[in-house]
Amino acid sequence: MTKKWWQGSVVYQVYPRSYQDSNGDGIGDLPGLTQRLPYIKKLGADVIWLNPIYKSPDKDNGYDISDYRSIQPAYGTMDDFDTMLESAHKQGLKILMDLVVNHTSDKHEWFEQSRQSKDNPYSDYYIWRDPVDGHAPNNWGSYFSGPAWTYEPKRGQYYLHLFAPGQPDLNWENPKVRQEVYSLMKFWLDKGVNGFRMDVINLISKPAGLPDAPQAPGAPYGNVEPLVSDGPRLNEFLHEMNLEVLSKYDIMTVGEMPGSTPEDAIEYTGLKSNELNMVFQFEHVGLAANPDKKLGKWNDQPIQLVDLKKALSRWQVELDGKGWNSLYWNNHDQPRAVSRFATDDPKYRVKAAKMLGTTLHMMQGTPYVYEGEELGETNVHYQKLDQYEDIESINAYHQLVEKDQAVDGPTMLKYMENMSRDNARTPMQWDDSDNAGFTTGKPWFALNPNYNEINAKSQVDDPNSVFNYYRQLIDLRHNSDLITLGTYEEIDPDDNEVFAYRRHYQGQTLLVISNFTDQTVQRDYGQANAKRLIGNYEDSQNDTLRPYETNVYLLND
Repeated sequence: MTKKWWQGSVVYQVYPRSYQDSNGDGIGDLPGLTQRLPYIKKLGADVIWLNPIYKSPDKDNGYDISDYRSIQPAYGTMDDFDTMLESAHKQGLKILMDLVVNHTSDKHEWFEQSRQSKDNPYSDYYIWRDPVDGHAPNNWGSYFSGPAWTYEPKRGQYYLHLFAPGQPDLNWENPKVRQEVYSLMKFWLDKGVNGFRMDVINLISKPAGLPDAPQAPGAPYGNVEPLVSDGPRLNEFLHEMNLEVLSKYDIMTVGEMPGSTPEDAIEYTGLKSNELNMVFQFEHVGLAANPDKKLGKWNDQPIQLVDLKKALSRWQVELDGKGWNSLYWNNHDQPRAVSRFATDDPKYRVKAAKMLGTTLHMMQGTPYVYEGEELGETNVHYQKLDQYEDIESINAYHQLVEKDQAVDGPTMLKYMENMSRDNARTPMQWDDSDNAGFTTGKPWFALNPNYNEINAKSQVDDPNSVFNYYRQLIDLRHNSDLITLGTYEEIDPDDNEVFAYRRHYQGQTLLVISNFTDQTVQRDYGQANAKRLIGNYEDSQNDTLRPYETNVYLLND
């Protein structure tokens, strides 16, 4: 197998609003990112994935785009972008843009025109339907709570928005819409960006007739995901996109695909297919959802290790030799990894953060590091509703507590403390000065109070820090085809304390053992005489695993 550049790469995700402010307005910006590029280079990452930086009303922090060819003024200018891109390339860093084309903002010129009448040139750019018996055309609910339809009096019709009302879905059945999307993609690729992360790209093909969705007992709306994920023309649309745009550039593409299976992923990203390079799947981050289906993801129960192992191992085994995995613990839409999958107890946090990094980075696929993960940043543990900023979290509270009375307020706040997207969106913790070195002004969003203990300044020069441990993990991957390309073999899938697996490649075997508990346990996988490549304790005690201990060994077959 010939290794592509993106298979050997490590991606660092930047949420620009929260990364570095350069002008004191409290909002991270492109000049701030440019200033911090040497830090990302020092970590060892190869690619930076930027969350949306386009012009936007910010109903959903930039995922509602009003102009795909303009920079959000708070982030700077197009000249600032060009400077950042040039500086990144000079330092050997590639830039991955966020492509958000399932929907636009309702302030986009296309929608402003489309909503006026049924006979203007943009009337068919979005998905419009007549009322049925005086109400919405079907029972679909939005991913952000509430209905997926909003009535527009000017047209006398409803428009579809799988997310917020300010995010109307584009009509991909219209060839003109697809050509508009391909044109804007070429605009950025011709500037020199190195690829795209494609937001909810598997939702762009809607089922014929838009039938009602399955509706849980007591739920106010139907669950759209089984109907809209991996729709009937998705393959066709992605193949056309590849033919018209992607195949003409040497770039990296990753499609965010909620609800997709490994079988789906092989269709879209197969090593012999002509669509995308890899997908973001949600199986492992969707674990421990609430047993009460109307509450969805909102829960505070820990994930069972056997379930986590089953999810991750399934993707490792089924994509091997057929497709390519993306490896991630967290991102801008997920709570902090160390809080969710291990522990943020100060006694064990550093060990736990290193353990999680090891478990993921030794798998086959392209690893993604979300800003602050390399420091072991934690959930913020908000206690009050007015501390939240995220539209999904706030809407869910109002819907589930106040409207549906499906859960009481204190319980919902516990669920949000565990699962809210705001956990990942607090400003980056650079140092222990005021506002953690993020801004000289008032931050757009409150910092995690623990920035005095957890920050980059205290870690960059500390050889035992989480930051420098991540550097070692990345360096190992860069220098090992065994880690990059080796096949995956799960060990003891029913073990609910230890996650262990082997990787095999050209006569060599890698053995990875991670204790996910705060207890000392015994496990013997033949590691006694093996060479240890990395571990989060100073030494290895062979078959004795201390709390959150992880070790990687090299064996000869």
